[in-house]
Amino acid sequence: MIDIDFLWERLKTVFDPEVFVNIVDLGLVYKIDVQGPEDNCSVKVDVALTSPTCPLGDTIVQDIESTLLAVDWCKNVEVNVVFDPPWNKNMITEAGLMELGLI
Repeated sequence: MIDIDFLWERLKTVFDPEVFVNIVDLGLVYKIDVQGPEDNCSVKVDVALTSPTCPLGDTIVQDIESTLLAVDWCKNVEVNVVFDPPWNKNMITEAGLMELGLI
């Protein structure tokens, strides 16, 4: 059985280079979908950016791809940048707020 929670944890190693908080705790990862057999999966990730004009969006997408492709059973990774719903500060986890010094 494929452990999607493992992929969520892996994505906590990808940081937004502007604020130095991981993309999961920033609330940028909306969805992870895994398809295929356990040893040869395709992973699709829906991710938002803090703004549509984020200058480092390509860097974040590349980091997501390389992080997930490093997992033995992830053979294909597709990252979809989405803007619906629009990202907002309410999507940041408590851990993310603590890292940002907001609580």
